[in-house]
Amino acid sequence: MLLRGLLVRNKRNILDDWFRLLVETYPADSAQFMKRENDPFANPLGSSARTGIEAVFDELLGGMDRQALTDFLDPLIRIRAIQSFSPSQAVGFIFLLKKSIRKILEKDVSSQGLFDELSAFEMKIDELVLLGFDIFMECREKIYQLKEKEVKNRALLAFSQEGLIGNRPV
Repeated sequence: MLLRGLLVRNKRNILDDWFRLLVETYPADSAQFMKRENDPFANPLGSSARTGIEAVFDELLGGMDRQALTDFLDPLIRIRAIQSFSPSQAVGFIFLLKKSIRKILEKDVSSQGLFDELSAFEMKIDELVLLGFDIFMECREKIYQLKEKEVKNRALLAFSQEGLIGNRPV
């Protein structure tokens, strides 16, 4: 597989471009900070994103283990689910990997006739997007469950304080 070799040789450039595109999905001030700050303690989101996308890329090149991919994508998507990104915005950054690969490998893919291999690799990225959507939905479901529990607890507390019901833990 010639494409895999090109992907491995150009890994750093692809990941740097993908990270840049990912960061640009955030508001301008956040994006500038994430690009500029390399300290993982000062910039945990940027550090987590860099680590996560590299692990995802390595797994795409390797075995496509669903659990490993879930473990790598979960922190990236969980943050986006909490930040009120729409579902398409939350997982859309995965599609940006295709853009980075095509940009960086365009000449090699064309000159070596690797369109079929590229298409097969892009199908793996499409599968990854579907997995990302599953993760996003699980995160949002958990958020709604927590909000529902909080509302119930507040109502019970208010009723209890007014003497309308006895103290009952939820």
